[in-house]
Amino acid sequence: MTAKQLSRKQKEKLRHRYHIIEAALTLFSQKGYHDVSMREIAKKSEFAIGTLYTYFKNKEELYHALMICRAKRHHDLYKTILEKKDEPLKLVYEYIAARTKLFSDNTEGIRLYFAETSGIAYNIKASLNKELRELYDEIIKMLASVFEEGKKRNVFCDIDSFYLATSLEGIINAFLFLWLENPRKHPYDKNVSLIEKLFLKGAVHRESDLGQKS
Repeated sequence: MTAKQLSRKQKEKLRHRYHIIEAALTLFSQKGYHDVSMREIAKKSEFAIGTLYTYFKNKEELYHALMICRAKRHHDLYKTILEKKDEPLKLVYEYIAARTKLFSDNTEGIRLYFAETSGIAYNIKASLNKELRELYDEIIKMLASVFEEGKKRNVFCDIDSFYLATSLEGIINAFLFLWLENPRKHPYDKNVSLIEKLFLKGAVHRESDLGQKS
């Protein structure tokens, strides 16, 4: 069912759910998962506590919805880029740029995920890991397809496409962790050109092909 097909009541419920999730994100990011109560989330989202429980049976379910909602939003953006019919090298640049923008625009969510995932009760952590892993694996598969197409066009070196995809992810995440630890010392957006240089100089078949960025 598309957004246009939803009834007014259904659209209103989705809006309420979204506001609750955003309120929870802010509080979890500020205080940590374990130090936030459902009552605090209700107050922050300006809903009665009873209303909160009509959408989520407990805090674990709310946290789960929050993380999956964010992950799917990112997944959909990356998928839109990687499925485009364009020059493979250009798509890689666009993918790196998209990752950078999402990191900059979603600092709260990223910090929450890396800070709290290991501390959540096992049942929710296991469920999250499975769903998040499926979304992640799909992106890696699409990114590998971009590299495979680039190898056919003699743009990328003859290296296993899966390894190229995971290597790029590794470099991006390495700089992400540095940024999370010390944003002023390691500003992520300022290091994008370094990420591109470190990865693409080893992956691109001919250095002159780096000019395809524009």
